[in-house]
This record gives sequence, structure tokens and C-alpha cells, in this order.
Amino acid sequence: MIDVVPASELGESHRRRITEVFTSGFGADFRSLSKDPQTLTDAFEHMLVLDLFYAGLVDGVPAGIAACTDGVQKSTRHDGRELRRHLGFVKGTIADFVFRSEFGGGVPDITPGAASIEFVATAPEYQGRGVARAILTHLLELPDYREYVIDGVADTNVAALRLYEKLGFTEFRRHKVRHTRVTGINHYLALRLVQG
Repeated sequence: MIDVVPASELGESHRRRITEVFTSGFGADFRSLSKDPQTLTDAFEHMLVLDLFYAGLVDGVPAGIAACTDGVQKSTRHDGRELRRHLGFVKGTIADFVFRSEFGGGVPDITPGAASIEFVATAPEYQGRGVARAILTHLLELPDYREYVIDGVADTNVAALRLYEKLGFTEFRRHKVRHTRVTGINHYLALRLVQG
């Protein structure tokens, strides 16, 4: 059974594990900063805003995560000094710049009252067990929202795109990226679901 709870209910004692799930889901996107998952986890641990994350628990262990915001709130708040401390001056400075440009602006053109679902990830040892689906289903049942947006899904993330499509999300925007040679990603897609 998968229980979905706000990460803030789990508290700071679970921050490391939640960040490990984040790193396992997005570490490949940051391999130019470090190929070591522990280094990335050390660098990212400070920046997740637990009040905006939800965790899917399997036997009480965070197995998957997702953030849910109003599209203006930031689900990550990084400190450039922390990034430089763990990644070194050059890579930490690059990470600081990239995070400001990629995560700093909110979701473009989001409708007031809509929810932005961000950073959906499942730890490798729990993939294929319905963790992401359980978290997303939970978020889609929140009473505060009728419209949901998932922005910035890499076109290479076929499994996630299939899941979002099964849940009723449709693509409404895509933008070409400049880092294709480094990441293999050609476009980031934006998906939307409006419930009746």
C-alpha cells in the first residue's frame, strides 16, 4: 500500500531521503555538475521546500515525491554558497546560474487558481509499483484545484509522459533547449489537465 502525505508532516528527519529520491529522479539532468549521486544529494539537500512537496510512502519509507504549487511559489530555494561548497566554485556557480534561470521564474501563463505539479520522481527500487501514479492521483484530488499544469517535462522521459497521458494530461506547449548535446533532451513539454 502506498500512503501519500505532505513532506512537511515527515519533517526534517526525512529531508535527506526525500532529496535522495529527487536526485535519483533528476541526477542524470545534472551529471555535468557531478556524476556522484551523494555529491548531488549533499548539494541539493538544503533547497527543497518541504511545505510544497508530497511523498509516497511504501512501508513508511519515502519512495516517490512531487511538489504542488500555485505556479508562483517556488518549490526549491537554493543558496549559491551551498552549491559551491558541495560542487566546487566553478560547478557550483554554474548550478546557481542554471537554477536561477530554470527554477526561478514560476510557470509561464499559468491560470490563477491552477496547480503546478513539479519534480515528480520515484526512487529506482520502487519504480513500476505505482508510486508516481498514487502521488499524482492524490494531488488531482486536492479540493483547491481544478486545473493542473506540469511544465518542463523532458521529451526523453517517455515513462513519465505515458503516465501523464493516462491520467488525462495533454501537451499544450514545448520549447527547444540549448543543452541537447549535454543532456540528450530536445524539448521541454508543458502538459495540462482541466477537470470537469
